[in-house]
Amino acid sequence: MSIDIICPLYEAESYLPSLHVSLLRQKEAGDFHIRYILTRSKDRSEEILKDLQECTYRVIEKKDFSHSLTREEEALSSKADILVFISQDIRIVDDYWLKHLTAPLVKKEAEASYSRQICDKDIMEKYIREKNYPDTSRTVTKEDIPSLGLKTFFFSDAASAVRRDIFVSLNGYDHKNFSMNEDMYLAYKIIMAGYRIRYCADAPVIHYHEQSLKELYRRYEATGVFFRENPYLTEYGMTGSGADLAKYVLKRALKEKNGKVLLQWLPNMAARYLGMKAGQRKNIQK
Repeated sequence: MSIDIICPLYEAESYLPSLHVSLLRQKEAGDFHIRYILTRSKDRSEEILKDLQECTYRVIEKKDFSHSLTREEEALSSKADILVFISQDIRIVDDYWLKHLTAPLVKKEAEASYSRQICDKDIMEKYIREKNYPDTSRTVTKEDIPSLGLKTFFFSDAASAVRRDIFVSLNGYDHKNFSMNEDMYLAYKIIMAGYRIRYCADAPVIHYHEQSLKELYRRYEATGVFFRENPYLTEYGMTGSGADLAKYVLKRALKEKNGKVLLQWLPNMAARYLGMKAGQRKNIQK
């Protein structure tokens, strides 16, 4: 099956060379093409793109970028069988990553899939990634909603794949402009339409963010706004999953005697919780 790898870029000069090489090294994945969408910036990203082989790219203005609409436009122009969405800051360490990520779609075992994400530093994100991205693969369907709740729709387009015909038939992101969580929005549509999503623990990437408390607060505030704008998702149980994550991180940090994380745990979790609550209360601009 043919594959289009779609990757939005912004100020990507420090990521692009190594990312592109790691993509070209992928083996046994069949016919794939790399499509970059560069949001115009002042760094050397476009100069680098001009010299890259085996890819295409287009440039958009900063005012025109949207996490959902930019991906959707590129996806709807594709003719490939499988759409692979990635972010510029993933690190691919396995030459068979693409094969493993797309295998469930090729074998007709699922209609969408996403990668395991790993943090290779002894920071808070290491434990968060452990909790959200375990070492065992699984497939979720609509039948898992009673047991998994909101986690049924957990999905990350930092490294994911979806059959193009399914993406098109579901109308992508419905032409909505999301500042974040567009991947959960799509996952909800996939699951509720009766399709399957495969979590691929055998397709790992290194991906995490080191954020200040202010940045973390703002990120979760935006997440809160997303849930307020999509209130049907709150019916599946949000609070429990946040509490479970906090308990897991604390338990792991205590076990490993990670003093730095233990000192950060309370303010970090507070920033997440308070940001989420602020976003849920925020007035929605129509």
